Amino acid sequence: MVRKIIHIDEEKCNGCGICATACHEGAIEIIDGKAKLTREHFCDGFGDCLPGCPTGAITFEEREAPAYDEAAVLKAKQEKDRLLNWPVQIRLAPVQSPYFEGAKLLIAADCTAYAYAKFHSEFVAGRATLIGCPKLDGVNYSEKLTEILKQNDIRSVTVLRMEVPCCGGLEMAAKKALQDCGKMIPWQVVTISIDGKILD
Repeated sequence: MVRKIIHIDEEKCNGCGICATACHEGAIEIIDGKAKLTREHFCDGFGDCLPGCPTGAITFEEREAPAYDEAAVLKAKQEKDRLLNWPVQIRLAPVQSPYFEGAKLLIAADCTAYAYAKFHSEFVAGRATLIGCPKLDGVNYSEKLTEILKQNDIRSVTVLRMEVPCCGGLEMAAKKALQDCGKMIPWQVVTISIDGKILD
């Protein structure tokens, strides 16, 4: 069918992610630093994503496209374990982003996603997610995390780590960021055993 649908000019797109956050249907994703309309049948043609685009990369067009599928959109919204943001690596994540505003923040050690079977449903669900491994990356994340906490309205922080000693670096970086950000933010640390159980 021919209908009104958004068009994203990738040359103008700066990958800020404002459109992906504004799209209540989840039709837009940031892939390789560019906004992409990944689910045409999720685009309702109302253009909630248009006003916030700082570069004018999004416009309407009329073209052949699948019909808007409200049932599929509702089903997708009910999937609680959907990742809310990209990128997730602490080193790659922006310091300030719309997906951090009012967010519950999960700071997870890389290995936790593989060690704990319900990682998505119990920890990623409803949270902005950042992952890292200070041992592999060879960095102290505290400065970056401090800036993220300072520059965004983070509602809570959950640190998810493994019981192994190297994960202590992630926990310490998060705690230092919480101390240095100048805000009182509720936080917790959850530890996963090497056999995939929650210890705390």
